[in-house]
Amino acid sequence: MQVRALARGVRMSPQKARLVVDAIRGRAAVEALAFLDTSPKAASEVVAKILRSALANAANNFSLNTEGMVVVSATADKGPTLPRRLRPRARGQAGVIEKKTTHITVVVSNDIEPTRRGYKRKPA
Repeated sequence: MQVRALARGVRMSPQKARLVVDAIRGRAAVEALAFLDTSPKAASEVVAKILRSALANAANNFSLNTEGMVVVSATADKGPTLPRRLRPRARGQAGVIEKKTTHITVVVSNDIEPTRRGYKRKPA
């Protein structure tokens, strides 16, 4: 069964979050948490919190065992840009300062085996 958790409007560039999200996709949840705890990226703290939330959703809402969970999909999509500000530039022009946000989604499942690249279904 697939269980998801998401965080919307995270004050971070989607490009920076995608670097971390791409690294955990297809890994076992325990291995992904260990990777996120040791990663120096700022996005790893946020993604780890969302992954823990997905595991808690699986345990509390669906009474699933979180031991064999695998990160099936993890995405970092572009959110709304916060109100723009202008910065003076050369020759009377104005540069736009954009405050970017991100929607991060993590989906975990217990009926898929972890692999090094991606994931595969468990044999029936």
